[in-house]
Amino acid sequence: MGLSIEESKLVFSILKLENKPFEEIIGDFTSRISGHRSFSVCCSLLLLLQDDKMLKSTERLIAFSILYLPYSSQHPSENPFIAALIHAASDEKAEKYERAFILQLLGYGSSSSSKEFLKLSAANYIKVFDPSAHTFPPLEQLQHQYCDKVHPEPYNSLFGTVSVKNVVPDPDVPGGCDANSPEFDLQPGVKPKLGSGDRDELVTALLANLALEGIRPQWSRPRPPILPIQDGELVWLNPDNNHELVWDHGMCADTSRGAAVRDLIAKALKGPLAPAQQEQVVVELTNDPKLVYHCGLTPRKLPELVENNPLIAVEVLTKLINSAEIADYFTVLVSMEMSLHSMEVVNRLTTAVELPKEFVRMYITNCISSCENIKDKYMQNRLVRLVCVFLQSLIRNRIIDVKDLFIEVQAFCIEFSRIREAAGLFRLLKNLE
Repeated sequence: MGLSIEESKLVFSILKLENKPFEEIIGDFTSRISGHRSFSVCCSLLLLLQDDKMLKSTERLIAFSILYLPYSSQHPSENPFIAALIHAASDEKAEKYERAFILQLLGYGSSSSSKEFLKLSAANYIKVFDPSAHTFPPLEQLQHQYCDKVHPEPYNSLFGTVSVKNVVPDPDVPGGCDANSPEFDLQPGVKPKLGSGDRDELVTALLANLALEGIRPQWSRPRPPILPIQDGELVWLNPDNNHELVWDHGMCADTSRGAAVRDLIAKALKGPLAPAQQEQVVVELTNDPKLVYHCGLTPRKLPELVENNPLIAVEVLTKLINSAEIADYFTVLVSMEMSLHSMEVVNRLTTAVELPKEFVRMYITNCISSCENIKDKYMQNRLVRLVCVFLQSLIRNRIIDVKDLFIEVQAFCIEFSRIREAAGLFRLLKNLE
């Protein structure tokens, strides 16, 4: 059972008596703390002593004296805290004055039961301490001397064995448990921060909330072996300096709108969309331009979209103009078979966005080559008319610089001079010279 707030304040007030002799402090302790409660007090003090930053140097000496002196009339092995005292006396990381004080409590090396050092205060003991006057035996020697009636067992510190557990916090536990309040709840395995809040209130709260964990017998509980990880099993990840966690902000996002656009694009690849459907695609892409990356269109599918729904193709390519894959779309557009719809797409793109000059030049060269290679005279004449009208539109809108293609276009006009649109394009070229 833990201590009450009143008992905790009383115990902490005793620990702060750094200028009072040890023997008087023990007298105060035994007179003010009843016998059946002294064990609980000593248990709480032991837990505080297990962390070397929890108490001040003088407070630690007083706490060690309280752990030993109430049981000094008995054999050391009968003291329930003898293992902790021996461990502290042999701890090479501890201050030498602290180790020497515990050894003097135990009567190590003394030929008599003289306790003259108990007439000193904690502050004076540290002040006059001479390390050269003391020897510090190893742990095994102390165990053999003071634990001869019981089998010596390894001493485990509660604070030294705690660690962060892989446990998800319970969302139903209310927050706001502040370590500055003397009534906060300590969770098992969590160290409070001594740098925040009032220290007196913090230590008092620790005394009131620390349980007797670690004092009960240590049962042998071997750690179970780690089972092999099965396929598809979630693996617990302990982040360290070699791991960088990346949060997927797209998780649980609403994909219903994206699904609607994907369905319409899939239909647009197979045949013309109704005007209402075309308008829906345009509106959705305008409201969320990023949907174009999830609409299901790839460069390989672009020719089908151009031939069936050129307006939708223009809208999609306009949204993709800054993407890393736009070069692949342009390559497919240049390489596909020339048609009225492909020229319409390119013509609309030239007025909507700034196209790479190399792409426009390659597309014009492909158009001229297609007109020259076609065998059907009727289809050839029709295609030449379309190309001439297309080139005149590019020239008048200053999309292309005629000087870059002057010789090639002029030769094209002369070859097909019998066609009225070719003759008109030739006159336009002459006027620009």
